[in-house]
Amino acid sequence: MNSCQLTASITAVANAISSKLNIEETTLLATVLVQLGDTLATIATQRAICEAKDDKGKN
Repeated sequence: MNSCQLTASITAVANAISSKLNIEETTLLATVLVQLGDTLATIATQRAICEAKDDKGKN
């Protein structure tokens, strides 16, 4: 899947979900998903830093 297909798919999913939710539910879900994304990015960054430190220690 290329980047255009990915973004189009995400937009389609967002439209489908939001058509079934009211504004409060949509806002809450958006906030939850932003937090999920931020938390996953934090975890990935921490893992990368730890792996880099481990790799440095092995040399």
